[in-house]
Amino acid sequence: MKKIIIAIDGFSSCGKSTMAKELAHRIGYIYIDSGAMYRAVTLYALEGGLIEGDRINADRLSQAMDQIRITFRLHDQTGRPHTLLNGQDVEERIRSMEISTHVSPIAALDFVREAMVAQQQAMGQDKGIVMDGRDIGTTVFPNAELKIFVTATPEIRARRRYDELKAKGVETSYEEILRNVKERDYIDQHRAVSPLRQADDALLLDNTHLTREQQNAWLEHQYQLHACE
Repeated sequence: MKKIIIAIDGFSSCGKSTMAKELAHRIGYIYIDSGAMYRAVTLYALEGGLIEGDRINADRLSQAMDQIRITFRLHDQTGRPHTLLNGQDVEERIRSMEISTHVSPIAALDFVREAMVAQQQAMGQDKGIVMDGRDIGTTVFPNAELKIFVTATPEIRARRRYDELKAKGVETSYEEILRNVKERDYIDQHRAVSPLRQADDALLLDNTHLTREQQNAWLEHQYQLHACE
């Protein structure tokens, strides 16, 4: 069975990262969370004082991009990949609502996307990877053998995100998350550089009413079909 690139794109809070991680684990592929990379850049900007309110100091962030290196490492206890920003594990910090609020404007900056796409393409040179994000099948790996575009209703996605944060003890409100989900959808779809869209040859997966088991079975079936071609 040949090694392929699996590109999973879609809206925020669709569970792309979870499904991609689980698929990669089952088939023995490397998982790369491109969204985590943009979250890590956002964390760098926040902690460096490059974001004040809704204003991003794009000039200073642009100058700092060559100092930002995102890598992934399997966690010793969970066996799951954690995100490292310049060698420091930032997996928990990049999942906060503060990061979620600022990540779409950061990801819309052309110089940020250029830097992250270059790092992502380097990671996929030997294939055998599962990568999820917003523009993996359209910009990062337009020739990926298997492309999947994931969607679900904003209300369902907000509820999933709310439940996830609540389980972690993070205090927030469903209404705030739903507003954030809709705002991110608009920014992701209307940004000038690599807007979120379904690639012409991507398979659509609407997981609004699917169980995790049904979703995983569908994903693995698609992998078997495309890796055997």
